Amino acid sequence: MKKILYIAVAAMALSSCHSNPFLQEWDTPYGIPPFDKIKVSDYIPAIKAGIAEQQAEIDAIVANQEAPSFENTIVPLELSGRTLAKVMGVMYNVSETDRTDALDAAVEESIPLTSAHEANISFNKGLYERISAVYHGDQSNLTREQQIVLKKHFDSFEREGIGLPDEQQARLRDINAEIAAKTQKIGNNILAESNAFKEKFGFSVSAYPEKMTTTADRELRKEYYEAYTTRGHHGNENDNALLMMEVIRLRQEKAKLLGFENSAAYTLDNKMAKTPEKVDNFLLGIIKASTAKAREEIVDMQAIMNEDVAAGVLPAGSKIEPWDWWYYAEKVRKAKYDLADDEVRPYFHMDSVRNGIFLCAKQLYGVNMEKLEGVPAYNKDCVTTWKVTADDGSLIGIFTTDYLPRDSKRGGAWMNNVRDQYVDAEGNDVRPIIVNVGNLSEYMNVDDVQTVFHEFGHALHGLLTKCHYASVSGTSVTRDFVEMFSQFNENWAFQPELLAKYAHNAQNEVIPAALVEKINNSLKFNQGFMTTELCAASILDLKWHETQIPEDITTTEQATSFIDQFENELAEAIGLNPEITYRYRTTYFNHIFCSGYNTGYYGYLWSEVLDKDAFSIFEASEGGPFNAELAKKFKETFLEKGGSEEPMKLYVDFAGREPDNTAFLKGRGLI
Repeated sequence: MKKILYIAVAAMALSSCHSNPFLQEWDTPYGIPPFDKIKVSDYIPAIKAGIAEQQAEIDAIVANQEAPSFENTIVPLELSGRTLAKVMGVMYNVSETDRTDALDAAVEESIPLTSAHEANISFNKGLYERISAVYHGDQSNLTREQQIVLKKHFDSFEREGIGLPDEQQARLRDINAEIAAKTQKIGNNILAESNAFKEKFGFSVSAYPEKMTTTADRELRKEYYEAYTTRGHHGNENDNALLMMEVIRLRQEKAKLLGFENSAAYTLDNKMAKTPEKVDNFLLGIIKASTAKAREEIVDMQAIMNEDVAAGVLPAGSKIEPWDWWYYAEKVRKAKYDLADDEVRPYFHMDSVRNGIFLCAKQLYGVNMEKLEGVPAYNKDCVTTWKVTADDGSLIGIFTTDYLPRDSKRGGAWMNNVRDQYVDAEGNDVRPIIVNVGNLSEYMNVDDVQTVFHEFGHALHGLLTKCHYASVSGTSVTRDFVEMFSQFNENWAFQPELLAKYAHNAQNEVIPAALVEKINNSLKFNQGFMTTELCAASILDLKWHETQIPEDITTTEQATSFIDQFENELAEAIGLNPEITYRYRTTYFNHIFCSGYNTGYYGYLWSEVLDKDAFSIFEASEGGPFNAELAKKFKETFLEKGGSEEPMKLYVDFAGREPDNTAFLKGRGLI
């Protein structure tokens, strides 16, 4: 009876919303969402219909009288929720790039709906019992991918508290819903604070490093620095201090309900690192080396500052402060490498760099890119869409780029899946739709170029996947493994052979070999600073999620005081150079409060150990970075397999051994 009821509800939703684009087949090229036909008012009705549809599908699985098997339990579960996936794939992408008040309201309205739906699935004992029966049964007839998919579903139920008493399950539902609502508010506040920063100073937060590098007025740099590093920390309506304390408190409560000492232990339990102690030791080893290197860098910068003091530009006794670092680091770079952004930018126009990532993918993996004209786009002025094919003409996927900043877009750069890759019920290989988003300059500096290659590395991981099930396809891997592929792709950005093909100025002149040499020599420059601020932020993330927030913190003022003290004491404990602050301070640490990187920010460094070690194998090979045989092996071992095998098993399959951190330390100039 329950199954019939849900099917009826879904049918009513479909019939009453017949004009809703999400509830129709998309008659568009390659199934690209019909962005031009989607209205904000379509999202919530489609989400409700999608929830009803998936609930009916799950009820049908539970009601099946046949003995549980992979085919009658896991396969239909994997294929369930297609309508909901369509809606969420579009809504969250657009809400991050072209937000409006109406869209924000729709997202906020969707959160309790989807949170309740996810909880209904997580606490569905009938579904769990069928999955458990399959998991504890004979798996000898399953493929390795099927075994991984089965384990992933079984573990997700265990991790979400299926074995808890009803009262504790009810509390977990509330916790998950509260966290979802509060993190959405935190993200909105960060965007509002970033927009306020731009309104005050006339440039976006993404342009902050460049402004700090080029602004000679020291007091103005200090003003920029203080505004940038106190976003969400001003005691106004966008203050995040108390919200973040509440989220951490809720995460700790959830972890303890599930039998873990703290949130960090819970989050890491199914990652490569496994334990907070392992991550802690990993990070402390890096920050010891990076802070020592940073002290050497400070000596070089202070020498140039002393020249300014001697010239009367600065008062006697002036010392390098956090707001001086970018400015004087650039002076050191010019002195050591004779390299300035203005010298580099003419050769790295946005279109040229995009051509570079495409040429590299073609040479390494046989990927072909064809620009599509006239196809739907969520922002027709900023988005460019490409058809991605293999050399045999078969479709790999659809790729779109959205690189330029705008007020409606959150800061940073990222990759999104609008549609995952999977094999549907009819046996069709549904190819992915991938988006790369950034806040970049039209003429790029070295950091911007690396960002484009980084995000395209994620895109290749999402595009080249050849899995059967969506839950393990593409980038559906652990957080401390996923960044390997983005960072691995960065290694090709400034290879002379590739630069000769894509780095041309307006006169179509190839970037000079002398400038290429300067760029590559400079890549290890300032790595004491860069590694320290990244590592310090990773430790800050870890320690927050090991900390129990006192119950008596109930006001913004109390939360602000607690955060300031926590950050200062931690900085002292880890030996953080006073001239350097965390890459992200707590109140605007979007990664760990809004982007799923809680107790996972260390993953950038962890993954870099893997990527640099893997790239060292290319470098040592006879064919070098463009060794076709190794590239084929890398594609088949990693990019095609997604999360269908344990990460370390894949790494050993490729390298023949476990990774070594020597290449990482050398790559950053720390040894």
